[in-house]
Amino acid sequence: MKIKDWQEYLNREIPCSCSKEHRCDIDEILIEAGALKKLPGILSRYNYQNICVVSDIHTEQVAGKTVSALLNENGYQYTKVVFPEDELIPDERILGSLLVDLPQNCDLILAVGSGTINDLCKFISYKLNIDYFILATAPSMDGFASNVAPLIVKNLKTTYEVGKPKVIIGDLEILKEAPISMIAAGAGDILGKYVCLTDWKLAHLVTGEYYCEYVESLIRSSIEAVVSAIPRVKERDEEAIGSIMEGLVLSGIAMSYVGNSRPASGSEHHLSHYWEMMSLFGGSHGALHGTKVGIGTVLGLRMYEKLGEKLDNLKEKSASFHRDAWDQLIREAYRQAAPQVILLENQVHKNADDAVHSRVNELEKHKEEIRKMIAALPKADEIAGMLKEMDAPFQPAQIGVDHKTLKNSVLYAKELRNRFGLLQFLFDTGELEEMSELAVREFSCQN
Repeated sequence: MKIKDWQEYLNREIPCSCSKEHRCDIDEILIEAGALKKLPGILSRYNYQNICVVSDIHTEQVAGKTVSALLNENGYQYTKVVFPEDELIPDERILGSLLVDLPQNCDLILAVGSGTINDLCKFISYKLNIDYFILATAPSMDGFASNVAPLIVKNLKTTYEVGKPKVIIGDLEILKEAPISMIAAGAGDILGKYVCLTDWKLAHLVTGEYYCEYVESLIRSSIEAVVSAIPRVKERDEEAIGSIMEGLVLSGIAMSYVGNSRPASGSEHHLSHYWEMMSLFGGSHGALHGTKVGIGTVLGLRMYEKLGEKLDNLKEKSASFHRDAWDQLIREAYRQAAPQVILLENQVHKNADDAVHSRVNELEKHKEEIRKMIAALPKADEIAGMLKEMDAPFQPAQIGVDHKTLKNSVLYAKELRNRFGLLQFLFDTGELEEMSELAVREFSCQN
């Protein structure tokens, strides 16, 4: 993939057959070797007077010092915030810390980093109505151009709709030197789109949720770019790393077009978020987001394979939804995050018998379309092979997910969102318990 003109996607209304006009307001995207050196020239087009450079102890060494030197050489006044934590957790404490350290009258945040730094700066810039640029240090996730920021708030992984950066800079000389695990995580984040696009189309068929074929085509382009680049990741091939970064940015633009994360986040992300929360409750940040998503994709595809075998015999689950028993199970599975999960069910009643009955009726009507969708998916082993090719984990146990956490993730990860997909499908048809047992049986080999 080599996108010649990002302006094709930016700063204009794009009419679409989905009946919406799509728009993504980002001034400039620059992905090329030596891109960071162009920062002063880009800044000269604006009139920022009070810049704050935000990094952590790792990204400061990778690019933060270079940014400071460029600003000094060109006479810019700026303040620096360097997080001292070895592993940043994007929660209320870190958000508060950044808010305290941000200088009065700051009018531009230069975010130097990737996932967590980007999410923190994006959220703060939106809340305070301050512009921000993202100066990427690793092609590790697809949130650079999106209008969402996933944060840990009240112990729950929560995705907030926020703004977008004014400028994205991806210097390939920096990106290609990122740890292979981070590059592979970016690839894993994009491989997850196989599952999430199927979830999205499923929701469109069953619940009438909005769906856009043009946005899907953008995500498909991202997938194709990343799949073609995977064999060259370990060589740190500059063109391959550029393709991954472009795929990640394009995925974020697709999210911005829709206004939420639906085109890029499905059941594979729910599994990932649940594993992350359990790691945090245990005092560890756990594996990288994209690493978990890649593993969740392998598991999600395996469950879709099994679901395809069962389509002819599916029926509505026989047991009624017993709310008191469910509440207790959620308290055990989500621990300190349980109140927020229970609150969501109180608000949307996604598991109520009448809601399930309505969805199962629609599932039955669209069975043949669903069969074709599942048949079009790659096999779980194929995606596992791609992850192996990058020396990336492909089994939950490889990142410390034990039997109980794995089983609970299949059973309860869907409760994080009111979003129909594979896991809710399995709940509605009474197949979730069996799938959780399959997950433990087939995906616990590394304990």
